[in-house]
Amino acid sequence: MAGHSKDIEAQLAPGDEPLRAEYECDFYSWTIEQARLLREGRTNALDWDNLAEEIESLGREQFNKLVSALRVTIMHMLKWDHQPPKRSRSWALSIEEQRLEIADVLADNPALKPRIGEAIGRAYRRARIEAAKETGLDEAEFPAACPYSFDDIVKRSFSR
Repeated sequence: MAGHSKDIEAQLAPGDEPLRAEYECDFYSWTIEQARLLREGRTNALDWDNLAEEIESLGREQFNKLVSALRVTIMHMLKWDHQPPKRSRSWALSIEEQRLEIADVLADNPALKPRIGEAIGRAYRRARIEAAKETGLDEAEFPAACPYSFDDIVKRSFSR
């Protein structure tokens, strides 16, 4: 690795500083180094391409958290609606818990609100498969498109 570091140093213009941690080899060290450089205002030494990629990834992660909470909620709603004799307090509590997660993600990321329809669509594809697997019902028993509005998902009452 020391030889590789010297190769990088040889490619730098005078006054440039080599990155001590490489993005591909040690992500954790790279993040610490990038944060230090930012705090020191040394923007000329930053790994701009990878920083931009990681910032975009953080945004996608928030969207994926929303999709995940919607998926679990919708799966339990499908189970609730398609297997009334098996309704349980556990399903209702899971829906309640995921609703809190949905609310938290949207409160922390208000710019995701216009993407709720897309998130529901993505969540439903998996929720339908998981509900079929957990109920033993054929996937065709469940609607091809999500039968629930966002209001249904976050407000509908579930009591036994």
